[in-house]
Amino acid sequence: MTFILGSASPRRRELLERLNIVPDAIRAADIDETPAPGELPRPYCGRMAREKAQALEIAPGEVLLTADTTVALGRRILGKPGDAGEAADFLTRLGGRRHQVITAIAVRTTGGLWEKDVVSAVRMKRLSDLELNAYLASGEWRGKAGGYGIQGMAGAFIPWISGSYPAIMGLPLVETAGLLQAAGYPLYREAAA
Repeated sequence: MTFILGSASPRRRELLERLNIVPDAIRAADIDETPAPGELPRPYCGRMAREKAQALEIAPGEVLLTADTTVALGRRILGKPGDAGEAADFLTRLGGRRHQVITAIAVRTTGGLWEKDVVSAVRMKRLSDLELNAYLASGEWRGKAGGYGIQGMAGAFIPWISGSYPAIMGLPLVETAGLLQAAGYPLYREAAA
């Protein structure tokens, strides 16, 4: 089977390497990621992963993996900040509170679609002005849900998590392996004698 990663995320490629998977091709879907009015974070995240999977063309023998990661503060979806001001607002709101990081994955072949989501709880400490300004200046907030990536500099701001660290990074490994196997992808092969 040919493995297609439906994401341009370098973090997802890095996490797939932990499963000994190197994508044969990368195709990022271009979809409208605007939440529907009143849409809650978990259904929104699942819809994004599913719509990305359905937006990409696949051929027989190809298995496609798409994912979406959403940061939720209560019922509010904190997407990718548009600028440093919005990133500062997100990080200030998250400071000293628990929030949820939801990662939904979808695996699609010409024979079907398999979906799963993983919800992790994260607490971010309150950031001092110095910490906040240094983080904003680093640019790490760009392109990251909630304005931070736990695998980088912001890891020093996270004293507690409950859930899946790789899911918080952007791809839950146990669930990804399970969906790929359900779709018939040969994740584990017998060693040659």
